[in-house]
Amino acid sequence: MASVFGTVFRISTWGESHGGGVGVVIDGCPPRLPLGEADIQPDLDRRRPGQSDIVTPRKEGDACKILSGTFRGLTLGTPISIMVPNTDARPEAYREMETHFRPSHADFTYQAKYGIRNWEGGGRSSARETIGRVAAAAVAKKILKTLFPQIEILAWVSRIHDIAAQADPATVSPAAIESNAVRCPDPAAAEAMVARIKKVRSEGNSVGGLIDAVVRGMPVGLGEPVFDRLEADLAKAMLSLPATKGFEVGSGFAGTLLTGAEHNDPFEIRGGRVHTKTNHSGGVQGGISNGEDLLFRVAFKPTATIAKEQATVTESGGESTLAARGRHDPCVLPRAVVMVEAMAALVLVDHALRQRAQDCLPR
Repeated sequence: MASVFGTVFRISTWGESHGGGVGVVIDGCPPRLPLGEADIQPDLDRRRPGQSDIVTPRKEGDACKILSGTFRGLTLGTPISIMVPNTDARPEAYREMETHFRPSHADFTYQAKYGIRNWEGGGRSSARETIGRVAAAAVAKKILKTLFPQIEILAWVSRIHDIAAQADPATVSPAAIESNAVRCPDPAAAEAMVARIKKVRSEGNSVGGLIDAVVRGMPVGLGEPVFDRLEADLAKAMLSLPATKGFEVGSGFAGTLLTGAEHNDPFEIRGGRVHTKTNHSGGVQGGISNGEDLLFRVAFKPTATIAKEQATVTESGGESTLAARGRHDPCVLPRAVVMVEAMAALVLVDHALRQRAQDCLPR
């Protein structure tokens, strides 16, 4: 199973949803970076279950422990291992899924591919795996802030089902995003989104939506054409998250409705450096960052595990029905915001370190 991500800054996530714990091993972190659990915990708190009445009620503190790779509060340049224990696992709630495949979940495909699967909460296919990514990304963010002090990575919920929000990527703030449980900076839309999520939960159903993201203070030159273009690696990173179904950068699919004259971003000199007057490119041209805000969007499907009875089949090939028990998010997006930010940070730190390794000769 491919559980490694990155080229220079590499992470390996491990663990299952209802096992002893989950975590990550980070390789390629520069030495002498100040690092402690307090640097990692805030983002884990944003990702953890049970934080509001519109997410899964599973009660996990998700307290992290750094097991290796630091000494007296500084990174050593050696592998960093971070663990988060599972303290509220209830595998008995998933007993029926031992033999029944959940529609649109990974149960059937894992069984078909490996001939074995952990049916307790989905095992490795659970979104609990993303704890390792979020923990590693907290380290990545510290490196990025050291290299590029002005950089800021922000994501927010821009749509739940058919409820769309309005937010300006140039001015949206962390405080506005975190001001409500759904992590939407538009207060009126957020209120409607929360009501919709509660409604579908009461019906045993689920909804999906969109997460928008911006990276401000971007440096020029990140991205490795041809195959490791910045937007290509971002797409892989985002689509590796559970429940994702779409990715677009800049104008995205809407750009197909424009002509070249309308879509092109004219250049100008502003503040003594090259800028673009518009940003339909979303901060990436030719697979390389151009210094403008990096803009992208990720689509998430409705949560597959729902309480409504659905037609399915069993491992033995019999037709049956399943109304899933257990504790699940009726909408993954409020907790996925930090996951999107995390994957962006992991892509950017890896490309930043690759660029520094490659472009080391005097110009």
